[in-house]
Amino acid sequence: MSLARPREPVQVSVLVPAKDEAENLPEFVSLCAAAFRDLPYPCEVVVVDDGSQDDTPSVLQRLAAEHPFVTVVTHRTQRGIADALRSAADVARGNIYVFYPADLQFLPDEIPALVEPIRLGQADIVTGTKQGNYEKAFVSGVYNRLCRWLFGVRVTDLNAVKAYRREVTGTVPVRPDWHRFMVVIAAADGFRVTQRRVTLYPRRAGKSKFGLGRIPVGVFDLLSVWFQLRFGRKPMLFFGVSGAVLFALGFLVGAAALVLRFGFGVGFRPLLDLVMVLVISGIALFGFGFVGELLAGQREETRALARAVEQLSRELERRTRDS
Repeated sequence: MSLARPREPVQVSVLVPAKDEAENLPEFVSLCAAAFRDLPYPCEVVVVDDGSQDDTPSVLQRLAAEHPFVTVVTHRTQRGIADALRSAADVARGNIYVFYPADLQFLPDEIPALVEPIRLGQADIVTGTKQGNYEKAFVSGVYNRLCRWLFGVRVTDLNAVKAYRREVTGTVPVRPDWHRFMVVIAAADGFRVTQRRVTLYPRRAGKSKFGLGRIPVGVFDLLSVWFQLRFGRKPMLFFGVSGAVLFALGFLVGAAALVLRFGFGVGFRPLLDLVMVLVISGIALFGFGFVGELLAGQREETRALARAVEQLSRELERRTRDS
């Protein structure tokens, strides 16, 4: 039996954000039970009720009572997938996490194929590549092409189901919707990425939580992630160079204004205004760069402290097991 019970060791934890999925959850859990029953490693399912307004809470209560491998986490209000994954990871016991939605567009019998490259030591993250008709295929294609161009991560689909090592969770900032950039952020930290095909099915019940209004937000998030990965540890590289360029332009324009005024007797007031704008902007950007360097240094110290605490925790766990 590979369906983990409470307090039993777990190797794979399936993290399932669920918002108004009362109609889909019973079949989803049943399919998980069938998919995991004959596996050589124990699995659990952690479902996060993300502020559902339908019968999801009562359905999950019943499913948790019927299936010991199911754990339920509840959000009183909707907090989004990123927070749901973080809450699920806080209680998950496995060394490998699998992000899987509850809407049955991806079936649980494909989870072992996602997990296998990680278990064999071939990868740290396995992202699913959607196969089948997809109504938002154009938008998804544009997003994936932009990500491949900006970040250089050579996988086809960055925003589908995925399996990843437990350690990957610590690399993703706790920001709304930034779970979509888990792969590129983790790849930038040196985690190995590969992909496996997964079949996409039409939604059986309920309605999609994603609309066109998310596209502008996604674009701005994409640019924010790109900026932080490229300049987050060296903010002076961006702000300092930009400030120096503007300051130099201001100096050149000022010199030209002096030549015109005292060499040719031509006074042109807008040039003076331009000099002030360029010089002040350059100084301001330099200031942003210095502040950014201070914040980057503090962030590195915080990361070092977090790593030290994690190592200490592992050492304590090892000593506890040995004793």
